[in-house]
Amino acid sequence: MDERGTRIFAEAQGLVGCRFRLHGRDPALGLDCVGVAWVAARRAGAVVEVPDRYALIGGRSEAWNAALARCGLVRVAKVAIGDIVLIDCGRRQFHLAVAGAASAVHAHRGLGRVVETPGLPDGAVAGVWRVAERLFADADDRSRFVILRRRRTRVGIGPSLRREA
Repeated sequence: MDERGTRIFAEAQGLVGCRFRLHGRDPALGLDCVGVAWVAARRAGAVVEVPDRYALIGGRSEAWNAALARCGLVRVAKVAIGDIVLIDCGRRQFHLAVAGAASAVHAHRGLGRVVETPGLPDGAVAGVWRVAERLFADADDRSRFVILRRRRTRVGIGPSLRREA
C-alpha cells in the first residue's frame, strides 16, 4: 500500500486551494472533506463508492465507520500515508482527512478551501481507513468501472441537509 498511499496523498495535495462546498465532488466547483478523500483516491486509480446524504453535524462515529466500510475501505490500527482518518471534532461533528507523513490534507470549512496542515486536524481519531488494494483497477480495466455512484437511500450518518427526492 505504500506506493498507492503515496499516490493518494499526492493527489490530495493537488487539491489544496480548491474551495469548500458541502457535498462537493468536483474540484472545479468545490469539495468537502469527503470529496477530498474520494477525488484523491479516484485520481490515484481506486474504484470507490462515496457516501452521501450527510450533514456537517449530528452524526455518530459508528454510523460514519459503517458508511466507510460499505464504501469498501478497510479499517486499520495505525495511520500510514494515504489513509483516510475519521476525526471526532466534538459536538457530534465528524471530519475526514487524508494523512501524509507529517501533514494532512482536508477541506477546511472555516477557511473555505482545501488545506494541508501539519499533523492531523484537531479532534480525536475515531477511525483510520485504508483504500483496499482490491479497489485499485489496472489501467486497462479502469474504464469498465463506475467511479462514483449516488444512491437515493440515506447512509444513516446524520440528518441530511437535503430534502428526500
